[in-house]
Amino acid sequence: MNRITNLTLLFCLALVCTYCSSPTGNKKTSDIETEEPEAPAHQAVSFLGDKLYQIAPSDRAQANLDSVKAMYEADPTLDNLIWFGRFTAYAGDYQGSIDIYTEGLDKYPNDPWLLRHRGHRYISIRELDKAIADLELGASLIAGKEDIVEPDGAPNAAGIPIGSLQSNMGYHLGLAYYLKGDYENSARVYGNEAETADNVDKLVSSTHWYYMSLRNLGRDEEAAAAVADITANMEIIENFDYHKLCLLYNGTTPVESMTIDKDRGSAGDALAYGIGNYHLYSGDTAKAKEIFQGLIEGPVWASFGHIAAEAHYAQVFK
Repeated sequence: MNRITNLTLLFCLALVCTYCSSPTGNKKTSDIETEEPEAPAHQAVSFLGDKLYQIAPSDRAQANLDSVKAMYEADPTLDNLIWFGRFTAYAGDYQGSIDIYTEGLDKYPNDPWLLRHRGHRYISIRELDKAIADLELGASLIAGKEDIVEPDGAPNAAGIPIGSLQSNMGYHLGLAYYLKGDYENSARVYGNEAETADNVDKLVSSTHWYYMSLRNLGRDEEAAAAVADITANMEIIENFDYHKLCLLYNGTTPVESMTIDKDRGSAGDALAYGIGNYHLYSGDTAKAKEIFQGLIEGPVWASFGHIAAEAHYAQVFK
């Protein structure tokens, strides 16, 4: 199936798919203000036992979701269902997104695109065994087949998708293993992703997680070799923070020059997590703990850096 269907419209929608932190819903009118408001259902439970709630989407993000939902309802194709699920997640409703993909799998059993996206969202809600099951199955279904470029939900500045079905399946599978603390399997998956990467953006993202998996296994020499060929002059178009981290790992960039932006967003969370991990590897556990705590207290609880900090904190410090 051609995944570029409706891409022009969706590209425009994704450019403005942003979040705000204000609560959803209008205030009750005066005649029912005495009623006890219904408590919102939580989306997930963190690795530290905290309930995690939906961050309300901006009006624009909600309008984008409404548009994609209408498109799906008018033409309920598999492709439109996938985009409906993606924009539902972009609006912060990860459980709703999983429900959409589950409905899709009832109609299209073992579709690898649905497994790839549902697996991703199981990671968002910290259900790692379910994520691994989906992503391992999806990976087995596409093994040896021609790869397909995957349009980005949030396009980069160049407007060039860097990922594909196979690379995104592998990336998220490796991440699920990493978050679970199964570094043997995350190293296996990310080592393969780094070896087969067909652009430098894929290379630096997979190498970052590969390096960290190896360091957690105590295979420091292999880790050093993994980042040895990452250079400062690579033409990165999206994964700038992963590139920076690889340059930190191989000694090109000193840690003193690495800063953590308080308004970092999800990409900056990944950078902060990598810096925290670097301090942990280097024996400065107090600094690592401080950075991890700062990430855990941040608002973007579905970012990979936030989830990784939370998982690592639970494994090391709790």
